[in-house]
Amino acid sequence: MNKKNFLIGMGMGLTVGGVIAMATRPKKRCMKSAVGKTLKTMGEVADSISDSLGW
Repeated sequence: MNKKNFLIGMGMGLTVGGVIAMATRPKKRCMKSAVGKTLKTMGEVADSISDSLGW
């Protein structure tokens, strides 16, 4: 497996995870707040993965 395929898979996984997180969020929250928290969490996950791989 080369890095390009891995990065494509990671991008797809992060996108699907973000969509699922937004779809399953509680309905009483503000949309801007939910999107911000989801993007922040996705960024932290991506950073931790890149740190563990040494990029």
